[in-house]
Amino acid sequence: MISQCALAGCLMISLIAQAIGEAPAREPIRDADTRDWWQITADLSGDDMEGRDTGSPGHARAVTYVAARFKAAGLKPAGDAGAYTQTLRLHEVRVEPQGTDFTVVRNAGGAARLRFLHEISVRASESLPATLDAPMSFRGYCSASEMGTDLRGKIAVCFGGRRHGVPNAGERLAAASAAGAVGLVAVDDPGFTMEPARWPDAYARTVTLAESPSAPVAAIPVMRVGTPAFAELILGGGHPAEEILAAGAASRALPSFEVPARLRAAFRISRRDYTSDNVLALLPGMDPRVGKEIVVVSAHLDGYGRGEPVDGDDLYNGTLDDAAYVATLIRLAEQRHGRGFHRSVLFAAFTGEEKGLLGATGFTQHPTVPRADLVADINLDQLRPLFPLKILTMHAVDDTTLGATARLVAAGMHIEIRRDLEPERNLNQRADHWPFLQMGIPATGFVFGYDAGTDAERRYREWYQVRYHRPQDDLTQPVDFEAAADFNRFFYRFAQAVSDAAERPAFNLARPPSQ
Repeated sequence: MISQCALAGCLMISLIAQAIGEAPAREPIRDADTRDWWQITADLSGDDMEGRDTGSPGHARAVTYVAARFKAAGLKPAGDAGAYTQTLRLHEVRVEPQGTDFTVVRNAGGAARLRFLHEISVRASESLPATLDAPMSFRGYCSASEMGTDLRGKIAVCFGGRRHGVPNAGERLAAASAAGAVGLVAVDDPGFTMEPARWPDAYARTVTLAESPSAPVAAIPVMRVGTPAFAELILGGGHPAEEILAAGAASRALPSFEVPARLRAAFRISRRDYTSDNVLALLPGMDPRVGKEIVVVSAHLDGYGRGEPVDGDDLYNGTLDDAAYVATLIRLAEQRHGRGFHRSVLFAAFTGEEKGLLGATGFTQHPTVPRADLVADINLDQLRPLFPLKILTMHAVDDTTLGATARLVAAGMHIEIRRDLEPERNLNQRADHWPFLQMGIPATGFVFGYDAGTDAERRYREWYQVRYHRPQDDLTQPVDFEAAADFNRFFYRFAQAVSDAAERPAFNLARPPSQ
């Protein structure tokens, strides 16, 4: 087993251990709004919703539930043909666990089988071959210069760095394809402790909008391995895995060398077409001057559904990601009792976020309201009420006037609004406000912020290590209900401030939104 300390993971392990050991017992919920919010969260993320996987029966039940709550709150249908739903047609490619196999065959004799979804995974793609059998070559960070020109017929093995200054996933793939590689294996970066790699993967699936141009297809199989599997891949190559991983974690120079083994893989692919719904409901504006302008408030309804078991549990309930913030949308609607703001507000519970922002993308490509009337999107995702709310990281905070509005609202609640201090995580492009920014509409989302080395950071890191996209994101997890209440109050006030402002939101500079 590779030394964890050598992989620059000691600090993170210590933080996680402290967070788990210090997690407080839940305090009682003191206010009625938060009790109602948590009950809706429980309704949406209970086991009977089966994790709300995109297009699943559980997701359909959640759609019915949310539409009924919006209707009861006095919102008007804003979906297809006078309905509360917008139906999207989807296409899925899945790599099935049964019939998929990975084996490292050593030149000197012997072999090691790698467990699919636990030690190695592969990007599901229409172009995946039935089999792959090729020698491997380690090429450091897999920049174009490291790839060279002698990779034809080989699998490129790359250190999967996620920090500035090293090739990203797209650049690695482009360089490997240009060099003639027949496959790419990226090894986890153990130094990326701000969002560490975790196993198992829930599944290997790719879902796309059926009516949109096809998503970019990797010309070669793209695989991911954990650090122990990396040691199996390069065993006998004269370069200890521990040394390579430690150097990569520190962004130091890496060697290139031929691996004395082949990777032999078999892939069993399944395909299906199905539909899944966005839930869309409108609170009409009351001001004759700006009432037709529409502010979108959004959260994603879908989750992971059932996947590879973790500690014996295969149901990924998705309580904080993102049932709790669909519940926040419902509570805002219920508090209004049909009374509008100056501008109209479109309540959107998007599907397919976990499969690539599909619901938000489908809506922005085919809006059910006049596109010209859309003036902003305030998206709720990536929110983890685990510690007192003192800081909010705000996406694209300096790009639009939404940042100034948020700061005014937050100042009255003694909350600091911050720009993202961890841009390497690319969170701005990983949530449903991003398609709105891409179409030129001011949009934003929030993350509970913290200072380095604090208890808040420990709790945040623990959540990502133990619960993010895992069955442990369920109704039993630690929640700071006062922090949850504080955020919901901030959101209610912010949504009203944007909707009632004299001027519509605008971009601050004539430049693309922050990456």
